[in-house]
Amino acid sequence: MNRETKGRVLSVAKQWWLKVNTKPVRMHALDGAVFPHIIKVQYTADGKMYTKRKWISAGAPVPVEGQGVRVIYDESKPQKAKVFF
Repeated sequence: MNRETKGRVLSVAKQWWLKVNTKPVRMHALDGAVFPHIIKVQYTADGKMYTKRKWISAGAPVPVEGQGVRVIYDESKPQKAKVFF
């Protein structure tokens, strides 16, 4: 059974090594470039703290550090969770 809790974004890291070009013709190296991010989220389930990482695709909105997020986790395995913001 799934349960829901609130989590908090601990860190946001831009993945500089994976550039996605959005323009067919560029004037310089970063012209039209977008990058994916990895966020680290901390949440509490049944009185115990857990940390989860989530990959965010290039161009998708990215939460900021300290922002609250929604976490849905499996009651039998709280370390398995999905993060929504």
